[in-house]
Amino acid sequence: MKAIKTILVLGILMTADYNISAAQSYAGSAAAVEPTMLVDRPTAGLLKRGSYSVSSGFFQRGGLLAGITVGIFEPFTFGISYGGTGIIGKDSIGMNPLPGMNAKLRILSEGVLIPALAVGFDSQGKEPYLKADSLKRYTIKSPGIYIVASKNYSILGNLSIHGGLNRSLEDGDGDKDLNMFIGVEKSLSDDISIMLEYDLAVNDNHGDAIGKGNGYLNFGFRWSWGKGLVVGFNLKNIIKNQDHVKVGNRTLQIDYIGEF
Repeated sequence: MKAIKTILVLGILMTADYNISAAQSYAGSAAAVEPTMLVDRPTAGLLKRGSYSVSSGFFQRGGLLAGITVGIFEPFTFGISYGGTGIIGKDSIGMNPLPGMNAKLRILSEGVLIPALAVGFDSQGKEPYLKADSLKRYTIKSPGIYIVASKNYSILGNLSIHGGLNRSLEDGDGDKDLNMFIGVEKSLSDDISIMLEYDLAVNDNHGDAIGKGNGYLNFGFRWSWGKGLVVGFNLKNIIKNQDHVKVGNRTLQIDYIGEF
């Protein structure tokens, strides 16, 4: 486990400044890269072959989730992520039990009338891991096995619509239902995009699940700062699908995209 942590940290440090002249962005109407994620759920977008994404997400309880994803082949990407709570602040550090793994394969390219279609697997849940809880799950379950469709339109900039099905393997709460999610992303300028995502969370609403049956409505803001750097803000769980949520959960996202 120590070796995996070391490799992940070194990978982030080594790639963050690599080939900055080839850096790209996924935010705004001038984006050169497809968005691969909305807020918590995937799109059918992929990184180009030979490109990579280094991501850092900051969340409650001093949490940090860092990851690297690489475009292995033109229709296939693979990534690894790791993080924990208490990394920022004075609380004791609690690392996630295992690194997250993700892989995505595009099985159908987008056409004039048909959306792009991709299948994938993502074991990385979001926000704190509930290790003190008998459920042994993330606050927001990982997608697990999924299929997702994405369609792009040129309407006052870029407009993309996404929808998919997923089966999370985090089912220790007894809720093993197939889930559904939908989302939309809209560019506001050459370097700014907003996104809205609704996770129905039907796999987190009965048994010993912590969801209340409302689903998770998430809003995201993405701003390209140039040279591959994208800074984002998320307002998550707006309709309060869990207890102890007053306004919504605020998180920060920093991504860097470049080429080898």
